[in-house]
Amino acid sequence: MLVLLFTSVLTLSSCDQDELNIQQNYPFEVILMPVPSELSLGETAEMRLTLIPGGHYAETQYFIRYFQFEGQGILQYYDEQPYLPNDIYGLPQKEFRLYYTSQSEENQSFSIWISDSFGNEKKLDFQFQNVE
Repeated sequence: MLVLLFTSVLTLSSCDQDELNIQQNYPFEVILMPVPSELSLGETAEMRLTLIPGGHYAETQYFIRYFQFEGQGILQYYDEQPYLPNDIYGLPQKEFRLYYTSQSEENQSFSIWISDSFGNEKKLDFQFQNVE
């Protein structure tokens, strides 16, 4: 018993705290289910997204922002208030749905950026042809 205790103390005391390296920054992937390519005025497209991190760090936070550069529409997370272009919003879940509602009789294009608290970022581009 004394030998086991001595071995445990020797092993633990030989660990150098300066060499302990805990990884927190894991790149991630975004999986997007297919979305329609055509929308008419007032029609809504559902976007199902899943974030797949390359590792697990419990305190990683995810954020979203978007910019619409052609046409007009509303992008929102579930039934919450619509996002404002270029504002950053927190994402409470790694699996979620966004809803884009066309407010234009012309083609629409926009980009969504999803980032994490370590600066990793993914860009998704969307284009909807107007259907009359």
